[in-house]
Amino acid sequence: MTDPELWEEELTTIWNQLGKISNDDFIEKIKRHTDKISDDHPAIADFERACAYDSTGFEKHAEPLYRSALKLGLAGLRRRRARIQLASTLRNNGKFHESIEILREEKENYSDELDDAVNAFLALSLSSVNNDKEALSLVLESLSAHLPRYNKSVYHYSKELIK
Repeated sequence: MTDPELWEEELTTIWNQLGKISNDDFIEKIKRHTDKISDDHPAIADFERACAYDSTGFEKHAEPLYRSALKLGLAGLRRRRARIQLASTLRNNGKFHESIEILREEKENYSDELDDAVNAFLALSLSSVNNDKEALSLVLESLSAHLPRYNKSVYHYSKELIK
């Protein structure tokens, strides 16, 4: 049994190497590291492997791993990240409508610190199907929460775009 905290620390160390070592070496390190927990936590192992493929431009390899992680019961913040990242991967793989469906479900059913990320990736997917007004509306909605002034005005304008 691997110490979960130590495993997470080692995982962070590996992720900090992304872009500093070859993509193949990075993916191999993630694979070896996730092998340590794959029997006890297969959903987390599949998710981290998917992230590694996704982050190195191998979206086609990432998609089935995200799906597997979710099917295996990935929970918590990793579940939300998996849904967002799967939707982004689907968009990159040309599956725009499925991406939009997943992100709309996330937007309607969950709320946390990743809400703006959901809006950003939903905006990208909507733009991919030429729904630019709704995409702009989502971007402005997210932006309005972070402005030092004009928050309410920008928020209301974002809603007017899709009336």
